[in-house]
Amino acid sequence: MTESRFFSRDISWLSFNERVLNEALNEQLLLGERLKFLSIYSSNLDEFYRVRMPVLMAKKIYALNKKTTRPELLDAASEFDEARNIIHRQQEYYGDILVNKLIPLLAEKKITWLYGKSIPEWLNNTLRQYFFSTIAAFLQVNYLSEKSNFFPQNNKLYFLVSFDNLHEDAAIINIPSDELPRFFSVEKDEQRYIVFIDDIIKQNLQYLFQEKKIEHCFSFKITRDADLFLEDELPETLAEKIEKQVTKRDFGKATRLLYERQIPLRQLQLLCNQFKTAVSNTIEGGRYHNLKDIMALPLPKYLFDVKQPSINLQLIDKTLHGLILEKDIMLHTPYDNYDTVLRFFNEAAIDKQTEEIYITFYRIATNSRIAHALITAAKNGKKVFVFDELKARFDEENNLRWAKKMKAAGVKVIYSIPRLKVHAKIALVKKRGTKHVALLATGNMNETTAKVYTDHQLFTAHKPIIHELEMLFHFLDKRKKPGINDALSFEHLLVAQFNLQQKFLALIQQEIDNAVNGLPASICIKLNNIEEQTLINKLYEASNAGVKINLIVRSICCLIPGVKGMSENITVKRIVGKYLEHGRVFIFHNNGDIKVFAGSADWMNRNIYTRIEVCFPVYDEAIKQELIDIINIEWSDNVQAVYINEYLNNVPVAGNENEKPVNSQQAIYDYLKEKTGV
Repeated sequence: MTESRFFSRDISWLSFNERVLNEALNEQLLLGERLKFLSIYSSNLDEFYRVRMPVLMAKKIYALNKKTTRPELLDAASEFDEARNIIHRQQEYYGDILVNKLIPLLAEKKITWLYGKSIPEWLNNTLRQYFFSTIAAFLQVNYLSEKSNFFPQNNKLYFLVSFDNLHEDAAIINIPSDELPRFFSVEKDEQRYIVFIDDIIKQNLQYLFQEKKIEHCFSFKITRDADLFLEDELPETLAEKIEKQVTKRDFGKATRLLYERQIPLRQLQLLCNQFKTAVSNTIEGGRYHNLKDIMALPLPKYLFDVKQPSINLQLIDKTLHGLILEKDIMLHTPYDNYDTVLRFFNEAAIDKQTEEIYITFYRIATNSRIAHALITAAKNGKKVFVFDELKARFDEENNLRWAKKMKAAGVKVIYSIPRLKVHAKIALVKKRGTKHVALLATGNMNETTAKVYTDHQLFTAHKPIIHELEMLFHFLDKRKKPGINDALSFEHLLVAQFNLQQKFLALIQQEIDNAVNGLPASICIKLNNIEEQTLINKLYEASNAGVKINLIVRSICCLIPGVKGMSENITVKRIVGKYLEHGRVFIFHNNGDIKVFAGSADWMNRNIYTRIEVCFPVYDEAIKQELIDIINIEWSDNVQAVYINEYLNNVPVAGNENEKPVNSQQAIYDYLKEKTGV
């Protein structure tokens, strides 16, 4: 067992990604779904190299340059090597799952995926025709010489081609998987054959180098640091800077050179020299890279799950806003239909009683129907206020595009706050008089991600909450980091930068006091990530006081559970299923007067110290019980859940033989469907 009080953030994340990888071995899933998890693992790992490996590399370089003996810096320096070793082991495991388990299962379904195999003679003419009619239009040849200024783009695929004449310059050819489907498929004799376009190019190289004798051809790709360097600026300046910076993202510092295993040392050194990549940043891989493209394999539909119909909110002769004025409503998407959220904004856009609409955007859908509704509202004479977070990683460009569209329609758009991100998921519709309605959510105002992320959306007309949302939107309109004179008084909402951390600490302390006084005491929290040490230490204190603590943590978990004398009363589970678990829910026993909160905030350093987050209380007793029931169903999961133990292992939840299997995502759908009587 580790002597530390905390798991490493990044090593913990790699543990999560391994859990994703393990799902490809789940024999209860259809074959297409199992392959999807390989794709998700690869996509996750690419982002890790773009975002986190530069941080680990910088820590290592700093520690080495300082020649430090400080344990915390030495630990930080060793994380880079530990992460590389874990990733190497996982990728070997990945290859074994794909090649030895899933591809043979495809063959049983009469699907031959020519993965690293020779192309049959009868297929050559068909592939050659596709090469000339389609692929050749996108191929670019670059010769590497001392004067060469070729620069490989981030995460794009390339071949390094060398010739038998050592005096000839090597060449680089792009594999245009960003322009064309990665796979080409052919049907013959009731059998489907699938070929990588990589192999089609490789087979037809002689047409690109007709007067040369090819010696080697090996694939590679470069992954680059994806962070944008954005100093705090005026809104317009920040928008301009983002517009310029996103175009440079593909040209950041190389954090990984992934190369094909058989490449000779001479060719590898050539690549390192050409692209100024340190040997420590080279990773040996297989023949094919960017296996996130597996998501696009041309497979028959019967190999995938049939989507369950979502549950519709019953609105008989009523408007949604009218119903909200009568009682609170909570959705649990994607089980409940997200169209109700869209209707919330559509009603606001066309209702003559609507005077003002306020909303925060973090990640806007590419073709956002919510943004369209806001544009319509502005054109219909409503005052529309949008806080658009331009610094949402990988969504900067799309958020900026929508900001321009909304501004052009008369929407008041406010951009990012200096040194802060606004991650809150809130909206407010003010009508004539005092009949206002609000939406508070755990997930983005985004109908695309809502199809695959589990989240909770609360619609309310609760006047104190409405008042506090008005205060917060007024503050956001000022666009500044909270200072000592900005002590807004939030009694109901938990708002990071104002009272969120203090409130959670007080709620935990109440459970500690109850336990010490012999009263029932328990905490159940569901998060995406937990890292912030003050809150973790408070949970350790609660554990030592006898408080029973159950945590459902999908991804990063820096808290070490089950350690005698530190966290023996803390149990942590992780759920990975067909939907991405995304909701944040906080339940405190409070001596029987249970307090329930939900919201946008994980317990990461960034959520607590550098973001505006909003968590909200659930006051309606029926909704409160419904949310508790859902969390209890998730805790009872013995199919998709694993325990995270004190060694950071994913340990299957072993039920006894007589115990009914519980897949929480299916069970929640069934529970909600039965409640609505649909």
